Amino acid sequence: MTAVSEQTGNWLAHFTAQPPAEPWLQALREAALQRFLAVGFPTTHEEEWRFTNTAPIARTEWGQGFRPAAGLPPGARSHLAQYARCERNAFVALNTAFLDQLNFVQVPRGAVWEEPIQIVYNPPEGEAQSYHPRTLIIVGANAQCTIVETYAGEGRHFTNAVTEIVAGDGAVIDHYKVQQESLEAYHIATMQAALGRSTSFSSHSISLGGALVRNDVNLTLSEGTEATLNGLYIVNGRQHVDNHTEIDHAKPHGASHELYKGILDEQATAVFNGRIIVRKDAQKTDSKQTNKNLVLSDDAVINTKPELQILADDVRCTHGATIGQLDAEAMFYLQSRGIGKRQARDLLTYAFAQDILDRIKVPQLKQQLEAVLFEKFHEHAG
Repeated sequence: MTAVSEQTGNWLAHFTAQPPAEPWLQALREAALQRFLAVGFPTTHEEEWRFTNTAPIARTEWGQGFRPAAGLPPGARSHLAQYARCERNAFVALNTAFLDQLNFVQVPRGAVWEEPIQIVYNPPEGEAQSYHPRTLIIVGANAQCTIVETYAGEGRHFTNAVTEIVAGDGAVIDHYKVQQESLEAYHIATMQAALGRSTSFSSHSISLGGALVRNDVNLTLSEGTEATLNGLYIVNGRQHVDNHTEIDHAKPHGASHELYKGILDEQATAVFNGRIIVRKDAQKTDSKQTNKNLVLSDDAVINTKPELQILADDVRCTHGATIGQLDAEAMFYLQSRGIGKRQARDLLTYAFAQDILDRIKVPQLKQQLEAVLFEKFHEHAG
């Protein structure tokens, strides 16, 4: 058997065992499975995955619980699987092959939803279970909404999530993703957003749990679109987190702002790969990308790679990355005021993360995350 067939045979058996869906959805699932069987799981020989080893996922015979395939709501069929494409990502193909339920959110044209839309995912019960959450969010022209996706769950499991967001012209969307799964969990996720003209879109990614985490965030901007990506990842022990972002300025007069901050301790590893593409016709683009990392241990490793691909000539684009340790002068100042070394370390680390938390506009979510981080940074301080 080839390496690919060894890794994919168990998934083929699961696919055969799942209940059939309505014909058009079944055809979509079968095409996605064939794509997955052809390419298998990505390896470190591929540039996009060279720092993230998916072998622990590929080698595990994950359990698979099935639910009866649901009929999809009106309006979903024309958008489903049109943005997060199986051809680009084997995990998207795997998710699509096992699509049996869809969390579908549709905000009507011109509607203003004051309360956040809460989407919470937990793994199936049982050891070594896999599941494939699928979310489709359609926001009409000039509509406004806030969306909070939360991933939780105990024990060893594999989450393979795909979220597609479609925004009409003039829409305003504030999106949050919070990943707080157990330290035994594997989490792979793709978010693909197609943003209409003059849309205002912001997304905040918070990664706190998981043994291995990979977040792919891809945006396509139209004319006059403004997009913001913020991220915070905190890892210790032997945790690994990989954030890949791509902002595609397809039309002129777009603006994007990106700030990802990472905190690494002990033997943790992390990856940040941020790509900004400015197409030939996307003149007057204004884009800024920043990745800042705080490394608290000699054994922690961060691989950061900000990228600019500019095909237009009338643009303003910057990018940068920093890797550093706690400021020695600040540590000395706090200790000179009677604060213990460990407490001073935790205070400065918390302050580094606070910059991202201050950008969260949902008060309850902000308070919840502040409490989690406060406990995390002070648990050893006494």
